[in-house]
Amino acid sequence: MSEQAKPLLEIKELHTRFHTLDGIVKAVDGIDFEVYQGETLGLVGESGCGKSVTALSILQLLPCPPAEIQGRILFEGKNLLDLDQEDVRKIRGNDISMIFQEPMTSLNPVLRIGEQISESAKVHKSMTRQEAWRWAVEMLRMVQIPEPGSRSRQYPHKFSGGMRQRAMIAMALSCNPRLILADEPTTALDVTIQAQIMTLLQRLKDDFKTAIVLITHDLGVIAEMASRVVVMYAGKVVEEAPIKELFKDPRHPYTQGLLGSIPVIGRKEQTGRRLQEIPGIVPSPMETPLGCRFHPRCHKVMNRCCEQEPPMIHLNEHRRVSCWLEADSVVKESQAGSR
Repeated sequence: MSEQAKPLLEIKELHTRFHTLDGIVKAVDGIDFEVYQGETLGLVGESGCGKSVTALSILQLLPCPPAEIQGRILFEGKNLLDLDQEDVRKIRGNDISMIFQEPMTSLNPVLRIGEQISESAKVHKSMTRQEAWRWAVEMLRMVQIPEPGSRSRQYPHKFSGGMRQRAMIAMALSCNPRLILADEPTTALDVTIQAQIMTLLQRLKDDFKTAIVLITHDLGVIAEMASRVVVMYAGKVVEEAPIKELFKDPRHPYTQGLLGSIPVIGRKEQTGRRLQEIPGIVPSPMETPLGCRFHPRCHKVMNRCCEQEPPMIHLNEHRRVSCWLEADSVVKESQAGSR
């Protein structure tokens, strides 16, 4: 991004905690990132890293209590956490939309597809019922659902998984939002439908100049869609980089593990090694390890990693990583340069 470009969305020191009978769950624990107009930002990590909670926090779709959201969520310079619920509702679905992970549980089973898509147009665009319905049919046509007129009068159970996901995209785009939060938009779809959905999102992004935060654990999807990537682990951001730099030279051991676990045809024949795996599981957000949260699973762990949380090191204007190995490397380079 150019230095003059201003972020469309800025997340600053975002903390999302859940107060439960068993204790405090730190689902998101002080993360920062930015999204610029017209770009696709990938938000990646294993299940349980806090990706979906981050998106739900942005739109304030978490029940408070038990959820507690702190920090700053700046959309076009306005902190969404300072707004009352009425003002947030004016932004939700209008300026910022969300494509949820599982459309069958996100769509209302007792309302026709056309009714669900037209609802946002009636609320945010002040359309009449007839105008909103015609707009819903047009949106279904835009996302390439065949026979949109008759399909708009059907219920979600009549749609296939791919068509339900297209209907969710149509709903998200119905008010021409500035930003779309896409939470695992291709989960449970076969690879052919996945490719169609990704192509559709890319085309609509280009047509509407909409920014997308693409939340997924599928780095193959990220490689095709995103221009920048934010890697999360156990509620923290551990690395951020442009997509080409991340795949060419991942710096954090967790990112290296994620990339190493991608199946590649002919890998064993070329390298003589099996597919890489990351041992262990993501720690519970109620019992995060001291120091670096990845250290119990890291093959490069040092004593310091077990005791002190690593700082976020800015390698250049567009790259940052939270790892003691990189911190030590930066110190050595600065010492060598001062001689």
